[in-house]
Amino acid sequence: MKRSRKILAGISLLAASALALTGCASGAELSGKSGEKLDNGDEKQITIAVFNGWDEGVAASELWKVVLEEQGYDVTLEPADVAPVYSGLSTGDYDLVLDGWLPITHKSYVEQYGDKIVDLGSWNDEAKLTFAVNEDAPIKSIDELAANADKFDNTIIGIEPGAGLTEVTQNDVIPGYGLDKMTYTTSSTAAMLTELKSKTDAKENIVVTLWRPHWAYDAFPIRDLEDPKGLLGDAESIHSFSSKEFETTHPKVSSWIKNFKMDSEKLYSLENAMFGGEKTDDYRPIVEQWISENQAYVDSLTAQ
Repeated sequence: MKRSRKILAGISLLAASALALTGCASGAELSGKSGEKLDNGDEKQITIAVFNGWDEGVAASELWKVVLEEQGYDVTLEPADVAPVYSGLSTGDYDLVLDGWLPITHKSYVEQYGDKIVDLGSWNDEAKLTFAVNEDAPIKSIDELAANADKFDNTIIGIEPGAGLTEVTQNDVIPGYGLDKMTYTTSSTAAMLTELKSKTDAKENIVVTLWRPHWAYDAFPIRDLEDPKGLLGDAESIHSFSSKEFETTHPKVSSWIKNFKMDSEKLYSLENAMFGGEKTDDYRPIVEQWISENQAYVDSLTAQ
């Protein structure tokens, strides 16, 4: 990230100049912008922001990191919450994010920063916000939840406080379905999934805020509650957004991302490979194995 340096008063002009040059070099290193270019004209360095806890974005970003590094790029993945990512894209601190949800979940951020960021298009059009319960739960619809709150420990388990799903749940779903007397907990997606596993393993009722596509639907015995009022919104699309400068500094990658498509079944298989087994901080071997099993598809990502 870009940082400013203070030059202390009283030092010589030569020393001050040297320090200023050092500060510029450090700023370039911290921002990941070296100016080095590949033969295709793109700058070599790319910083991809990854929303904390959004597994489809983590999966897509880890996939593209491997794909791009095989093409000669130096790729840095930067985990961050949603709001700082959109702000960082608008200032050029991040080059790219692959997990923008439209037209509902991230609407406010796109409206706020829309003239300072670029929508590179959607890569999955089957995304949807959900309330999910254990498959043998005693209700089928969100409008039954208030009357049966005690059967779910009077609690709705949410994800990150700053997530678009959290905003929609707080502002629309809870008041719209009269769930104000239930406890709505927000912490992290990881904490929600831990609770989901614990409750389903114990064959107990649970209601969580979730979204499709997500590997949890393959990993746990759960189903969606109907949303008769449509307060969670219709199906959405997952978009890639870049900084304003990215199409100029990285025209080739921009073209690849604009043409990127991944259906939910492929995404589920990648997510399950990455998140369905033992926890790891190094996804590269898993992604490389998945690529070897889906080579034709992966080759198509950079074919044009």
